[in-house]
This record gives sequence, C-alpha cells and structure tokens, in this order.
Amino acid sequence: MLRVSQLFIYPVKSLGGIALNNALVTDRGLRYDRRWMLVDDNNRFLSQRELPQMALFKPALHKQGISVTYTPDQSSFLIPFQPQTTTLDTFTVWDDSITGQYVSPAADEWFTQKLGVNCRLAYMPDDTQRQTDLKYAQPGMITSFADAYPFLLIGQASLDDLSNRVGHAIPANRFRPNIVFTGGESFAEDELAHFSINNIHFYGVKLCVRCPVPGIDQDTAERQKEPLKTLAGFRRRLNKVYFGQNLTHVGQGTIAVGDEMEILKVKEAAVFE
Repeated sequence: MLRVSQLFIYPVKSLGGIALNNALVTDRGLRYDRRWMLVDDNNRFLSQRELPQMALFKPALHKQGISVTYTPDQSSFLIPFQPQTTTLDTFTVWDDSITGQYVSPAADEWFTQKLGVNCRLAYMPDDTQRQTDLKYAQPGMITSFADAYPFLLIGQASLDDLSNRVGHAIPANRFRPNIVFTGGESFAEDELAHFSINNIHFYGVKLCVRCPVPGIDQDTAERQKEPLKTLAGFRRRLNKVYFGQNLTHVGQGTIAVGDEMEILKVKEAAVFE
C-alpha cells in the first residue's frame, strides 16, 4: 500500500519550500505552489540553476501572506496574497510566455538587495491559464509558474535507495517534490500511470529530467557533486538523468499526509543505460 508521507509547496519559484500536513489541490497544483516568481530585467524567471543563493530564502505561511526569511541575516519580507499593483506584464518560463502581475516596488527592492541581482517579483493571477504541454496533458490541464507540470512525485524508497548508494542521507528537498510517498519498491513512481488520492485523479505523464539543482545543499547553497554523480551512474538515458515523475491531475480537494494512494493503472518501467 502506498501512502502520502510528505507534502511540499514552493510559493516563490526556486526559493525554499514549505512542508505541510495537508494541502488543497487547485486547478493548477497545490494551493500557493509557485504562484510567485522572481524575474530578471528581461522578464525571464530566475532559478537556483544560475543563482544557488536562492535556496537561502525560506518561506512560511501566514494569515496575511507568505513570509520569506533570508537566512544569512534573518531578515524577512511579507508577500501579501494579493499584489499591491495592478500592473500586468508577460513573463517567460522556458518556452512559455505567461501573463502575470507585479507584486510591489517594496518586494522588488528587498529581493534585489538580498539576492544581489536586479529582479522583480511577479504573481500569477487566477485568470491566467497556462496550459500544460499538450504532448503529455489534455487541453484544460493547467499549471503555475512551475517548470512544466503541476506536481512532482517521488517515493521514499527511491530516496532511501539513492542515499544508500551515496553513503549518506539525501533529503527530499534536493529534488523539490510536491508529494512523497511510502510503500512499494524503489522507483515505483516510474510505473504509476494513474492513481487517486481522496477521489482526486493523478496521471504520471513524464519522468523528471534532473537539472543541477539537486546538487545544491538547500541549507547552505553550496554546490556538491552528489547526488547527481551517483544518479548518473544508474538513472541516465540519452545523457539525461531522471528522478521522480511529473504529474497532471483532474479534480480538486484536500490531500493529507497519511492518505492512501489508490493505484488505478501502471505502465512499463523505464529502461536506463
């Protein structure tokens, strides 16, 4: 039996995550997940790929908004749930052009000062409908400012397997999942084509290609060889390394740690070089 063991959201794209005991599944993923992002002067998203120090910004949920603490000096900034401007613009995430809204000049100033890079904070309003890649999703399946999909799923058994190979514990935050589950064999997530949690249906559409971010310690922002070096030894295909599975979904409601995952359809296991 598979059960949800951890839930995470990442309110500001590529900053730290928040662990939750329960989470609301919305039309575009978990509530608040990647609804904000920092962009450069060309309105392109910023990420830990180029700026590993983004890991040092830790968010927390408050009644008034998302509080972000910059750990080196413990200063913080409150991002209100609703932007303080009405200014819309077009922002870029990979090949997608997305309509978003600037949050406030104060947010831009604070993040620019702490990050050391000129940037602005953008928000995705509810009426922005970003279609998920139609090669892997049906029309009307939307996502947030996430790289491409509304959910990332990994199994605890897979994390344990990888940790054993590396020789020390690899925390889930290296892979930035939304859902972690217990039960099943290592890399069971690869084979999950369709499952449900509380009558919300999830579809495993694409194994996740890993970028350099899993090599960044999320507490120190230090770049490290592991776990990517080890992963490349047994999870490589066509010069890409895979860990976890991207999900689309149908339905809305609440999921919680401890919920059972009902497997409805499986697919063939992936073959690696």
